[in-house]
This record gives sequence, C-alpha cells and structure tokens, in this order.
Amino acid sequence: MKIGVLALQGDFSEHIKMLKQLNVETAEVRLPEHLKTLDGLIIPGGESTTIGKLAVAYNLIEPLQQFGQRHAIWGTCAGAIFLSKDISRDQPLLKLMDIKVQRNAFGRQVDSFETDLDIPELKQATNTTADYHAVFIRAPIIESVSGDAKILASVPDGRIVAAQQGHFLATSFHPELTDDTRFHEYFLSLVD
Repeated sequence: MKIGVLALQGDFSEHIKMLKQLNVETAEVRLPEHLKTLDGLIIPGGESTTIGKLAVAYNLIEPLQQFGQRHAIWGTCAGAIFLSKDISRDQPLLKLMDIKVQRNAFGRQVDSFETDLDIPELKQATNTTADYHAVFIRAPIIESVSGDAKILASVPDGRIVAAQQGHFLATSFHPELTDDTRFHEYFLSLVD
C-alpha cells in the first residue's frame, strides 16, 4: 500500500510522519503524475484557498477528481473544505464529497481548542474504547451531509466535525498533530 499526501501547502509532513509510524509507504504529491502509483491520498490542513489555487496552477483538479473515483481520499481541516461540494463561496474545490462546509467556523487562531470526541465507528474499527482527543485549529465545521454521506463525529453542541462517504473521509480537526494513529488506521481501512 502506498499513500500520497498532497504537498502543495500545509502540514503534509506531519501526515507522512504518522503514516511512517504505521509502516506505510508514502509519497508527496505536487503534480498529476505523482498520483499514478498511489492507493489513497490525504489532503492536509493548511489554507484552503491557497491549496485550491495551487491545485489549479499545477493542473491537479481534474486528476484529483479522477483519482477520487477509484481511490480513498481523506481531507483534514482545509483538506475537508477542498474535498467538499459546497462552502457557500467561490474558490476551487474538488466537489467529491456530499458535504457542505463552513470555513473557520470556530473562530480565529486564538479560538483553537482541543476536546475529546466519542466516535463509535473509530472505536469499532480500531477495537478500542477510548474517546479520540481532537485538535482544532481555525477549524471548519461540516454544516450538512447529503447523499450517502454519514456523520462520524460532532462536538457537544451538535456541530459536525467528521464525516464519511464511501471511501471519502473528512475531519475538521488535525489527527496528524496527536500521537494517536487511530484515524490514520481508519483511513487505511477505506483504501482498497
């Protein structure tokens, strides 16, 4: 198995470090040809507008959309925004996942926070009982899911922070900034 991490901008190196902890072969993706040998892809957190503009500049939008027809893709924070079909503003998106996302929904950088989440699918898939400690930095929320997308996790006030649709995964938080590999393991279980 070989997993790529979109390395245009953002915290791609942290995802690569997590995957290496799980003994998974990794590759940085910057150009369409970098997708050819991959089994799955992670789109990291960063700045969604910048990621989108760079993806357009490097002719990655259509190759990423085609890749997503056959392979698992996980978007974290800005990556979840880029993966979504709707964010109520005009910027480049992959429009692969039936979710509507609101950018910076929890506020500015100073409003970043950490919290424990009860995620039954994660517990079942990784055979654990512990809640997941999530790190939110200028995080979006998933306003709604449609089609066959499902909610995986919400914060206590009910706002959605993780969703899945088939082999697509979106999280508002940053699993790569923790020592807990369970979300990466869960993503790997979606890779064919």
